[in-house]
Amino acid sequence: MDLKFAVARRIAKPVSETFEAVVNPDHLSQFFTTGGAKGRLETGSVVTWDFHDFPGAFPVQVVEVEKDKRIVLRWDGAENAVEPDASGARLTTVTMTFEALADGRTLVRITEEGWLQSPEGLKASYGNCEGWTGMLCAMKVWLEHGLNLRDGFYK
Repeated sequence: MDLKFAVARRIAKPVSETFEAVVNPDHLSQFFTTGGAKGRLETGSVVTWDFHDFPGAFPVQVVEVEKDKRIVLRWDGAENAVEPDASGARLTTVTMTFEALADGRTLVRITEEGWLQSPEGLKASYGNCEGWTGMLCAMKVWLEHGLNLRDGFYK
């Protein structure tokens, strides 16, 4: 069995506004990357995300961006939790999809995969599942109510 998870939430905003909140580093820094995001998510780019709860900027490889529909990212997995690739990097794959709903809301789905089938892989996948769930909750509150749910949460 592959270690993989999916989380999803409905955001009461149009798909274009919801998608822009993720690809635009100024927006993403308002509700998710507590230490800031640098670089717009564009196919082939490498951006950095920084979090107060995990200090140090994480490089994020942007594999694919399909406007208002899909984002595919690769980023560092935990030591001993992900098999290294040919370059020695230990990366997981994150896929975000954005679906416009008939009532004007957006369904955002996030999956992540690539961990080893080991206690370390299982622990790392659970941690990231918690993180993406928190991200979706924080994005919903920020987009719908203008509040930063993560403000002071970690630091």
